[in-house]
Amino acid sequence: QVQLVESGGGWVQAGGSLRLSCAASGMIFGIYTMGWYRQAQGKQRELVARIANDGSANYADSVKDRFTISRDNTKNTVYLQMNNLKPEDTAVYYCKLERRLLHPYWGQGTQVTVSS
Repeated sequence: QVQLVESGGGWVQAGGSLRLSCAASGMIFGIYTMGWYRQAQGKQRELVARIANDGSANYADSVKDRFTISRDNTKNTVYLQMNNLKPEDTAVYYCKLERRLLHPYWGQGTQVTVSS
């Protein structure tokens, strides 16, 4: 019943922008910390950005000055605005609903490809 559905991935040229969306359902969205993670080919999944229910956010150093995470609790949606994209940003991006004691929920992932 809990579902996270990502959208907005695609192909862009280096220096371009994309906005990812993650629509959540089946939970009380507004109480949870949400995150964006990514996994490039041959690499471990890594945190990109995280936003708590009070709106506080943190970012990986590699994206700190380029990406912005936000949320709209009335729409049960978390966003990731990605600017000045670089080829090293190429990865599958996953939406994650954080839980303290139980397993988290993950979206299906959306591919972001940045060409040189």
